Amino acid sequence: MFQTFETVGDPTAGPARLKALRAELSRRGLDGFLVPLADEHQGEYIPDSAKRLQWLTGFAGSAGIAVVLAGEAAIFVDGRYTLQVRTQVDTAAFVPHHLTDEPPHAWLKTRVGAGARVGYDAWLHTAAEVERFEKALAEVGATLVPVEGNPVDAVWADRPEPPLGAVTVYPAALAGEEVADKLARVGRAIAEAGADAAVITQPDSIAWAFNIRGADVAHTPLPLSFAILRADGRPTLFVDGRKLSNAVRDTLAEVADVEAPAALEPALAALGAGGARVLVDRATAAARVAALVAGAGGRIVDGRDPVVLPKARKNAAELAGTRGAHVRDGAAMVRFLAWFDREAPKGGLDEIAAATALEGFRAETGALREISFDTISGAGPNGAIVHYRVTTETNRAIRPGELYLIDSGAQYEDGTTDITRTLAVGEPTAEMRDRFTRVLQGHVRIARAVFPKGTHGGHLDILARQALWEAGLDFDHGTGHGVGVFLSVHEGPQRISRIANVPLEPGMILSNEPGYYRTGAYGIRIENLVVVGEPQTPPGGERPMMAFETITFAPIDRRLIEPALLAPVERAWVDDYHARVRDTLMPHLAEADDRAWLAAATAPL
Repeated sequence: MFQTFETVGDPTAGPARLKALRAELSRRGLDGFLVPLADEHQGEYIPDSAKRLQWLTGFAGSAGIAVVLAGEAAIFVDGRYTLQVRTQVDTAAFVPHHLTDEPPHAWLKTRVGAGARVGYDAWLHTAAEVERFEKALAEVGATLVPVEGNPVDAVWADRPEPPLGAVTVYPAALAGEEVADKLARVGRAIAEAGADAAVITQPDSIAWAFNIRGADVAHTPLPLSFAILRADGRPTLFVDGRKLSNAVRDTLAEVADVEAPAALEPALAALGAGGARVLVDRATAAARVAALVAGAGGRIVDGRDPVVLPKARKNAAELAGTRGAHVRDGAAMVRFLAWFDREAPKGGLDEIAAATALEGFRAETGALREISFDTISGAGPNGAIVHYRVTTETNRAIRPGELYLIDSGAQYEDGTTDITRTLAVGEPTAEMRDRFTRVLQGHVRIARAVFPKGTHGGHLDILARQALWEAGLDFDHGTGHGVGVFLSVHEGPQRISRIANVPLEPGMILSNEPGYYRTGAYGIRIENLVVVGEPQTPPGGERPMMAFETITFAPIDRRLIEPALLAPVERAWVDDYHARVRDTLMPHLAEADDRAWLAAATAPL
């Protein structure tokens, strides 16, 4: 198994750990401290050794920050975790707040006065984030103070060692481009930005640029490392040598200088001392990076990580591999869905049993390298917890008359998958069918969207919500996120949400996942992955338009669809999609029972 179901985090330990941290802050002359869920790379996926927020509070979500003061402490999470945080954290010690409705910097300036000193670890915050806190504190006469040595680490006695996952070379046939060509392309972008070099801090950017993969964090093949790429000249890769075999080191040495991570800070200072113009992504790079360069006399060029957009625009080889991975994954999903329909009515199934079975079907493909995230396996009211993680303590029986939501994904060498299906167990209620169909309408409207160059996900997000809004309903998460190729299942900069502002471009992969969640009752989400296609001018049209190609193959539960709510074009889309699913997957199913189930599950509405 690539996942466990043990309870993560311990809310009962929070008060004692908070007390120890406050004593350490007092010893250092600090009135407060920021504890983000972050490591030095500022990515979503971090190793156990960097999970300071989880150790301190018990919160095990993927985004959040705590603010610790002498007399009070708060934890800030986004809409995905508003329910989860209250079950994992001692809320008497850490009061929960909504990350966007009440940002931590705004909260903090109402809690401190003139002369207060609030500490932060400059490797764990971006420059943009630091500026927000500095500005807010300055308004009340307080100061944000960088610390040497994280005070959480000083009181975390059993902190795990940093990971040493082996780095592997990713085949050029799957990457679709040689490393030298990628680096030359990125070098030109650095020069066009007016810089001499760029500091790359995101491990997925480094993995893509150097055609490597790693094993430093769960479920995502990231090699934790840093790089300095140059407009002209050899790049430098900073990675722990213990992660490299002789063969991998030799391969990397052909295109880059390979140094230990400890050499990064001196290298940044040397860039500054040489007067270099250094491109730094203030939204993703640690504040310490810019401070080292500027402090030594260098000039910071603000700009996006120059690898991000080339990585997001998948080439023909990456798309071919991803499509193949989704066919393989779709066949495993159909086997699981058919098994579920046979077993669920018998009773005895629970959330862990279902998640375990799905991972087993994927493993039987012989190609599964990892799952792409911990499976969200939620029965009944647990399905309403958007990022629910089942444990042996929360494991719930899957009962007739309820809905079951399973959100899961796989890592294959040729592609990364992410799919959510909501399933009826027994006879669904009229309300369940209504809500499910409205979510389906949003899903279909995104899938059918046609849009011109320059359109970003913020323009499209309303399509996913309109049918819900008409009934006074909504969902508190984005509609879609970018997805990598044997990399991060959450990949930027592309996304579909109210705040998305990056234009969608051909080759980008995104999720299409509207939902609805009734707290204490059930959750609904329908998720497929889509690819942005090349612009084409419609017959009789005047401008080229882009559209989405759905690449996920698995039936949508027809028992939950209320056809009368669907417009004719929506109903036609469902029938056409199911026909594609049937035709694509039927040759990949060996068992007659599975083929019969697929035929019935994809019958026209």
